[in-house]
Amino acid sequence: MEILKTKVAIIGSGPAGLLLGQLLYKAGIDHILIEQRSAEYVASRIRAGILEQVSVDLLTEAGVDQQLREKGLPHQGIEILTNGEKHRVDLTQLTGGKQVTVYGQTEVTKDLMQARTAAQLTSYYESANVQVHDFYGQPSVTFEHNGQQVKVECDFIAGCDGYHGVCRASVPEDKIKTFEKVYPFGWLGVLADVPPVADELIYVQSDRGFALCSMRSNTRSRYYLQVPLTDKVENWSDEQFWEELKNRLDPESREKLVTGPSIEKSIAPLRSFVTEPMRFGKMFLAGDAAHIVPPTGAKGLNLAASDIAYLSQALIEYYQTGSEQGIEQYSENCLKRVWKAERFSWWMTHLLHRFETETEFEHKIKQAELSYILGSEAGQTTLAENYVGLPLQKAS
Repeated sequence: MEILKTKVAIIGSGPAGLLLGQLLYKAGIDHILIEQRSAEYVASRIRAGILEQVSVDLLTEAGVDQQLREKGLPHQGIEILTNGEKHRVDLTQLTGGKQVTVYGQTEVTKDLMQARTAAQLTSYYESANVQVHDFYGQPSVTFEHNGQQVKVECDFIAGCDGYHGVCRASVPEDKIKTFEKVYPFGWLGVLADVPPVADELIYVQSDRGFALCSMRSNTRSRYYLQVPLTDKVENWSDEQFWEELKNRLDPESREKLVTGPSIEKSIAPLRSFVTEPMRFGKMFLAGDAAHIVPPTGAKGLNLAASDIAYLSQALIEYYQTGSEQGIEQYSENCLKRVWKAERFSWWMTHLLHRFETETEFEHKIKQAELSYILGSEAGQTTLAENYVGLPLQKAS
């Protein structure tokens, strides 16, 4: 067995693990990254693409913002379509100058991977049988790589290995509590090389169900339809998708919509999920390993980034000063922000989607709530503040 020693073992090479690795590298903290999948698989995953300023600032701090600055699309507002009419929410004006940036998670991952390769940092892709050990004492990680057994002895383990990862699954049941809500529908998403139907995102509430018009660039669009969980992606042709999307749009958007062959098509289930706590001895959970949000509020990648902001600061503080305050407060700091993002994502999902069990009374109440929000500066401000991202706050 090959035995390696490092300060931090990072499990998972999604944006959370890669970003943590880059920030630790910048601070001169030795670490090793371990990933079950191949690098090609990780780089090709299609995910969300709206970055809060907190996430942009972190990528800048990590030194991987060049492509983001060149290709990212700053957005100062969003549009909400309800009762056949579009209403613009001016994010920047309502939040004192804040905005979001459209830049695909796939691109974020590639940027971080390229930076990691350029720095020649230690990474083990295609690692089999990854196991975490003794994280309440002297942590270690074991795995198989190229037919050889490897053991990594470390000070801390960062569990950035997603919802189905080994880190959360390794926590004793009496040490962890989970909270979950599964929604009775999914999002049918299509990626296509066609110009976006609008300059800003359009969130659609309609009697036929929710829709979202989004983009990855000025020439690549991402569209979503609310569909029953029983639907199969192979039963949706491109023509059927575009026709149903048109049925949920207003006449102006329907006229502007450019259709084309799909590059990728998939159905994603929606769930809200939170783990408490997010630290177990010397192992931390971050990103999807600790929480899942429905994509309606555009919070998944951004919550992962804010976890890494807290975790990287805590580890850097520990190695530079010996203080364990950030480590001790990691879970509390993260969960304050997590639950606020969960609330916003749940609220947006509930407000904009049609539920099968929804009565006409409940539907009218939701329409009234949306009408109030869009007609009130205070209501729009609440929406805008949450959408652009709440500030990072630490426990006192």
